[in-house]
Parts: sequence; structure tokens; C-alpha cells
Amino acid sequence: MRRLRRRDRRLHRVLLAQALLFPVALLLPVPTARVETFALWWLGAQLLMATAWHVWHLWQDMFLPTLEERYPRQDFAVSCLLIGLGALAVVAAWLLPDSGLAGILAPLSLLGLGLQRVREFARALTQSELQVLQGELHLQERIAELERHFDQLAEAKLEQVTERERKRIAADLHDDLGAKLLTIVHTSESDRISTLAREALEEMRLSVRGLTGKPVQLLDALGDWRAEVVSRLAQANILAEWKSPAEDIEHTFPARAYVQTTRILRESVSNIIKHSGATHCVIGCSAQDGYFSVVIQDNGQGIPLELEGRLDKGHGMASMKARAKQMHGQCLVESGPGWGTVIRLTIPL
Repeated sequence: MRRLRRRDRRLHRVLLAQALLFPVALLLPVPTARVETFALWWLGAQLLMATAWHVWHLWQDMFLPTLEERYPRQDFAVSCLLIGLGALAVVAAWLLPDSGLAGILAPLSLLGLGLQRVREFARALTQSELQVLQGELHLQERIAELERHFDQLAEAKLEQVTERERKRIAADLHDDLGAKLLTIVHTSESDRISTLAREALEEMRLSVRGLTGKPVQLLDALGDWRAEVVSRLAQANILAEWKSPAEDIEHTFPARAYVQTTRILRESVSNIIKHSGATHCVIGCSAQDGYFSVVIQDNGQGIPLELEGRLDKGHGMASMKARAKQMHGQCLVESGPGWGTVIRLTIPL
């Protein structure tokens, strides 16, 4: 009963009392033949009651709530058949003691019950191993999930530390180096030194803007770029024609993308002023299909023949292409002697 996980205190007490009283009853002055007959009938009755009790609980086990706990219907039928053979062997021993049926049916029923129990044990062992394997898989999944969670926490912590350090460096640059450059701009007696200090101050402010990580509205960025490009080209006596997209665009630029694009535009304008000999420059901007594009075209003399096939080797073009690549975009240069230069910058928004 304990093996089958059946708890019945009253039945346990009855069986214990039987185990104590039956040996005492053998000491009573009763004829031996009667004692043997009583013992045989009593044993048979107990066997039948135990059989009925066992079958009843197997029947109940077939309707347990979970599928894993239910007793299989096929095994229930086999158990009933084998138990029936055992009961038939007992009846044959009572009614036909000389027929030999008891000697045939009893071993068959016991052998069948033993084989069935071995089969049930093997199935239970297989299920147990499967549950252990499933538990290990679940544990591995949980470990992998925890590792991913810790990796995410570490990345978030690293980003926080990096962002804090960027802001500290930006503040130091703005308060220390920026103040000194501004002092040089206003106190230097040399126009050249003042101009260089002003340019360095603008570059420093641009770097600080990239370090702070604040996004920029595309319309604001276009306004800044237009003012700077048109002003620099006008100072070099180059007519600038700026073409902007519609004013209803609402895209934003990450701080790093704004800084890199600004530097690409500055390098392009510097090349036009220093090397092209152009008198007219057209700058067209567009934002569509998730991409921002800038096309800069001048009417200058183009790139010399000695640089043909190696357009990224001169005039800072390698750095322009590298900056575009950092933004997951591209910077293409088209040029030829006598028909100017076209620079196409395309980056994702």
C-alpha cells in the first residue's frame, strides 16, 4: 500500500491486528483440520479483497487530472486479466484440488504480473529520464536568459559610464579650451591668428556638440549648413545656389551624424575654394525613403588626370568617405578634367 502511495489508517490497523491475533489463535484448543480449513478460506478471502481493492484503485487512477498521473487503460485491462487468472487459480485450488489447474494458472498469473510491473518500471524510468532531460534543458534556457540579462545590464552600465565621461570631457573642453580660444580671438593683434583661433573654436564647439549626444532637428541642421556654406563660398567669390527640401519635414539627426555631415560639408567646401577654381556651386539636399542626400556640384576644373582612378587619395576625400561609412552611408566622388566635380553624400535617417 505504501508502494502504491495509498494511505488508509483504519486498514493499516486492521492488518496489524490480524498479524497479532492470528498467531495467538493457533494456540487455542481447536482441531488442526478446522484450523487449516479456516486458514485456507481466510487467505482466499483476503486475496480476493486485496484484488478488488487493487482493481478499484487502478480504476480511480485512470481518471486523475493530469495525463502523466493517469494509469493507462491498456495496462488496466491487462492487470484485470492477470488478477482474474490468479483468482481463478485460487478457486480451482478450492473446488478442484486434484485437477492441476491451480498449478498452471497461479504461476502464469504471477509471471504476467511480474512482467507487467517490470514494464511499468521501465516506462516510469523512461519518463523520469525524460523529465530530468527536460529539466536540464529548462535550466540551460534559464542560465542563457540570465547571461543575456547580465550582458544587457553590463552594456547599459557601460553606456551610462561612457555617456557620463563624454559629458565631462565636453564640459572641460567648453569651459577650459573654449575660454582660452575665445580670449585669443578677442585679444590677438594678428588677424591670421584670430581667424585660426575662431576656426578652432568652431571645431571645438562642433566636437562638444557631438559628445553631448543631443539630436538635432533636420531643418535646424539645414539652416546651419546653408548659412556656413553660402558664407564661405561668397567670401571666395563663388556663387552658391542652395536647394533645400520642403519645410514640413520632421526628421531628426543624431548628434554624431550631424557632426560628421558638417565636417564632410566643410571639407567639400574647402576643396572647392582651394583646388577647383570654380565660379558657381550648386548644393542640393533631399530627404526621402528614409535617407538624407546631399549633392555638391561645381563648375571648376575637376580633379587632375594624375589622380584619375585614385579620387579618394587626395584632397581629404578618404576622410570624407570614412566619415560617411561610420554613419552607414556612402560618399561618392565624380570628376573629370574640365567638367567640375560632383560629391554625392547619402546617409540613413
